[in-house]
Amino acid sequence: MEVLIRVSEGLDRVITKVGKIAAWAGLILILITVFDVVTRRFFVLGSTKLQELEWHFHTILFAFCLGFAYLKDAHVRIDLLRENLSERTRWWIELAGCLLFLIPYCALVIYFSVEYTYKSFATSEVSASATGLTHRWIIKSAIPLGFTFLALSGVAVVLRKIVELFGPPPLREKVHDIEEAEAEHLEDAVRPILDDQDREQR
Repeated sequence: MEVLIRVSEGLDRVITKVGKIAAWAGLILILITVFDVVTRRFFVLGSTKLQELEWHFHTILFAFCLGFAYLKDAHVRIDLLRENLSERTRWWIELAGCLLFLIPYCALVIYFSVEYTYKSFATSEVSASATGLTHRWIIKSAIPLGFTFLALSGVAVVLRKIVELFGPPPLREKVHDIEEAEAEHLEDAVRPILDDQDREQR
């Protein structure tokens, strides 16, 4: 059981590092969008390359932060029943969801998107626009890579739930401490944003 925790923590570190690096794509996306809007409005300099770069960085931001968000439980949940269930029942639901839906779905997306990306590479696909970006396969490769990290985050969660469901109490407590620390870290990161929203509403 300790091996499962170590593997989960190893996956957590890799996915977290990838997610934090990819998050910088958000800042780059903002800068590109602002530059594109300003030059288009005041200098009448429309650029297809800039517009395509915008959705390229949006894809990077989404694809490589998806697994990070799931692992840190930062994604949107619509909890109509979950909050009224026991903790152990929620663990079973999370485990079943990963094994029956998340990981198989990621496997399908990876399988088909690898071929999709390879065809783009083999044919030297470029933008449909004459003034667009070349090497379209580079951004298409974000799909299988991003879903690989999402699948790995699912594996990490599965390992944690196995320990919580079947492990000895000390290891269950260790996993609980890890998840609690992550929740507190996420809350600290989000709190300034929520405080700003509260001040604006007042």
